[in-house]
Amino acid sequence: MKFVDNLNKEQQKAASHKDGPLLIIAGAGAGKTKTLTHRIINLIHSGVNPENILAITFTNKAASEMRGRVETLLAQERIANTTAQAREIFQRENIRTLWGKQNENKPLICTFHSLGVKILRENAETAGINKNFTIADDSDTNSIIKEAIKDLGLDPKAYEPRKFKNIISRQKGNFVTRNNFEKDASQHLEKLTCKIWEKYEERLRKEKSLDFDDLLLKSALLLKNNPAVRRKYQEMFQHIHIDEYQDTNQVQYELAKLLAGEKKNICVVGDSDQNIYSWRGANIKNILNFEKDYSGAETILLEENYRSTGTILEAANEVIRKNTERKEKNLFTKKGAGEKIFLYEAMDENDEAEFIASKILEIKDKGGNFEDIAVL
Repeated sequence: MKFVDNLNKEQQKAASHKDGPLLIIAGAGAGKTKTLTHRIINLIHSGVNPENILAITFTNKAASEMRGRVETLLAQERIANTTAQAREIFQRENIRTLWGKQNENKPLICTFHSLGVKILRENAETAGINKNFTIADDSDTNSIIKEAIKDLGLDPKAYEPRKFKNIISRQKGNFVTRNNFEKDASQHLEKLTCKIWEKYEERLRKEKSLDFDDLLLKSALLLKNNPAVRRKYQEMFQHIHIDEYQDTNQVQYELAKLLAGEKKNICVVGDSDQNIYSWRGANIKNILNFEKDYSGAETILLEENYRSTGTILEAANEVIRKNTERKEKNLFTKKGAGEKIFLYEAMDENDEAEFIASKILEIKDKGGNFEDIAVL
């Protein structure tokens, strides 16, 4: 398979895998997007209809990048297999655009929320919602909750709308409906949240709107409670890929599991050492328990780093080893040791800021460019 010749051994194994559950533990800078895109190409080569392939990312930017890479790889292959005359035409055009014009049959590469929108719009009547629903953004939801608080005769200044918005959002992310939350509500805050939540939903329905959490919760509930709809999407998406699996919350986990069905042709990519979104509901257990959830899963480690020097990786590995809940791996690189890491212990935040500013000016004085400098 020539198209995987530029992958390392472990990347090739992941890209060549086809049926059954696959867990790819990909360290930082280990080429996970490259591996995923080549895996999608391999599935198409092996006879899988592109429309039966789904890849889910967390951001529109990541989805766009992956989509672009897949389209470019497919377009480049098509150029290689054409006559010299046809090749000239391709080379004069934007190969991705040309491939897109002539190939409507493509994998679906999108975010969780975009997938939720697709499922709900296509099954609006079954889901009991308006097909032309609008999506309430952060500002909208705060305003609606503020009005819900007022409807209960309470002062929004005393009862901060964002606080209740966060509680409701977290519960929806945990795959908890208002009715289920209400059954277990015992504390005053929980009971008050139930009342506000009810008013909030009434106003959303009146405005024919869904919030971002509804896009996932309602689509997952639809698949769970409606076997015909569930089978439809299981047949549609026979090979599922999920990026940054360590950042999935409960409702995203449920949605993925419902789509995977009995075939379990699901490939997840992630790294328990890069789990940074627990504060917004991400559940690290999803990636740690993948092999238990999907029996017979194959696990592949992508440990070769293409981004950093050996010194940086050595330090990172030493720090990461102290994590108690993780999938064991050891990042390495062929780049060499590189420069030593420099540590400055500042007296306070002002000293820290002055030091950073002075280092930036020092780099500039030596001919460096501001755009080459990053402060994290």
